[in-house]
Amino acid sequence: MTEFTHETLTETPKETVFDWHERRGAFHRLTPPWEMVLEKRADDDIPAVGSERIMKFVMGPAKMTWHAKHTIYDPPNSFGETMLKGPFWKWDHEHIFEEEDGVTKVTDKVSYKVPFGVLGEFVDKLLGGRLVTKRIDRMFKAREIRLQRDLSQHEKYRSIPRKKILIAGSSGLIGTQLVAFLDTGGHDVYRLVRRRAEREDEIEWDPKNEIINPEEIEGFDAIIHLGGEGIGDKRWSKKRKEEILTSRTGSTAFLAKTISELKSKPEVFMLASAVGYYGHSDRENLTEDSELGVGYLSDVCSAWEKSAQAVVDCGVRTIWLRTGIVLSGIGGALGKMLFPFKMNAGGPIASGKQWMPWISMDDQIYAMHELLLNTEASGPYNLTAPNPVSQKEFAKTLGHVINRLAIAPLPSFVVRILFGKMGVDLLTKGQHVVPHRLEEIGYEFTHKDLESALRDTLGMWKSS
Repeated sequence: MTEFTHETLTETPKETVFDWHERRGAFHRLTPPWEMVLEKRADDDIPAVGSERIMKFVMGPAKMTWHAKHTIYDPPNSFGETMLKGPFWKWDHEHIFEEEDGVTKVTDKVSYKVPFGVLGEFVDKLLGGRLVTKRIDRMFKAREIRLQRDLSQHEKYRSIPRKKILIAGSSGLIGTQLVAFLDTGGHDVYRLVRRRAEREDEIEWDPKNEIINPEEIEGFDAIIHLGGEGIGDKRWSKKRKEEILTSRTGSTAFLAKTISELKSKPEVFMLASAVGYYGHSDRENLTEDSELGVGYLSDVCSAWEKSAQAVVDCGVRTIWLRTGIVLSGIGGALGKMLFPFKMNAGGPIASGKQWMPWISMDDQIYAMHELLLNTEASGPYNLTAPNPVSQKEFAKTLGHVINRLAIAPLPSFVVRILFGKMGVDLLTKGQHVVPHRLEEIGYEFTHKDLESALRDTLGMWKSS
């Protein structure tokens, strides 16, 4: 049996820290950002004794099931679970909460047995702990960082009453983390879903056929719309380009009209948009006051933002989120780049001079939280880090972080052959966008430089 212990310190009351762990969203917030984990089933009363959670995750080339049952529950002092089925022969995990002089210490105690008993332990040690020990250590370091940051962000607005929030597009990369973060902050979060509602916190709608029950969305403090067909998921045929446009404008216009007719309207409506609004440009320091660009992406973003006009006209505080490239180790642009880079086949795309306005996932979520609760915030905001980089610099930094070469170029003509017009617009063009209005309201970025953001996202911290 191997014993592992990790301690996390935070200047937050013990009861608040324990409550954070009890929220359903804690599962997603504590999952390392480079791990692909899907929650298949979870009892509503987790972490009460007897409650269970089943999840699927990727471990190397294999997809595995993890089935855990909670065995300890002593709020606000401790809770614990044991693995019923999974990759280990045995796994018991206890979370202990202690407070002294205003500092709460969270101690994670894990007892585990690797597969194949003594032979498994020997192989793990022979390989320098790469199979198990280092993976566990990285996981708990990521959990420590995320817990400390989340608690700090929530503390900023702790005195404000918790909000009732409705989110469309909640199952995407950003939506999943936003729901989880807001939930752990004590907000009452509901999801608009395009299927039959299965939980009390789900509301069914069919934006394509303009079907929704307005009574079900009365009384929300905030409504956030993040939905739309993925821009980079498929090649751009004429039909695909129309789907990308209408999936955004149609659903937004319908939701905006519905909101405008509510008796009890929300305080704020937040709508996803993108830095594509500014089009391809070699100009530096594009701000929210910069002109609309030219081209398909600019047209989509402009029409997308205008489709919320009904909400603006009825006096609801409206925010457009012009988001850059959000860094995620399990999806998006970075997720697609990782495999070739790990194979030493990554490098500059086209000239490599095109700008990449990026933002870490944590800053994306924390900035949205800031805009949501700051009653003075309205209008367009660029959700990008303050230091955009060229594509060549992005490739170089990524290669450095994961210890791989970044010298294999991808010429423009190859991009066009492989991905068509979609690849040309998304990969060979860019814009130097800066978050002028976010900085104006005093938002403090967690990640201002690309290297620190990538190291956190991929769990590739420098050895201390």
